[in-house]
Amino acid sequence: MSFACTIVYKTRHDTIRPKGIWDTAKSASLHAHTEPALREQAEAVLTSLGSTASCAIAMFYQQIVLHNGLPFEVKLPMHPLDSSRMDICRTTREQLDEELEKGCADVKAGRTISVEQAFANVRQEFGV
Repeated sequence: MSFACTIVYKTRHDTIRPKGIWDTAKSASLHAHTEPALREQAEAVLTSLGSTASCAIAMFYQQIVLHNGLPFEVKLPMHPLDSSRMDICRTTREQLDEELEKGCADVKAGRTISVEQAFANVRQEFGV
C-alpha cells in the first residue's frame, strides 16, 4: 500500500471560522490527492464520529505541531534486520527443518501453551 500525496496551498482572507477557533487573519486551503476507496472509508468513519475531513485534518496538523513530528510511530511491522525473527521468505529448507525439529522437541518435553494463550501472544505482539 502506498500513500502518495500531492498538496496545494491557497490562502484566503474571507474564510468564516467557528467562534473561538483558529483566530488568525488568514485561512489556508489544503488540496490532497488520495485513493478514492481510502477517502470513502475514512470519511465514513469521520461521519460516524460526527466530524468532517477538514476538521480531522486540522486536528492532525495541530497534533503534528504539538508532537513536533507525526503523532504516531511510523515503522515497518517487523524490522528486516531483526535476527530474533525468522523471515519465512528467506528461510532455507535446512533452517525450516531445524525450526520444526525444535518445535517437536518442545512438544515432547511438555513445553507448550494453550491455543488461547498462543493467540493472545500473537494479538499482543502484532497489536491486533
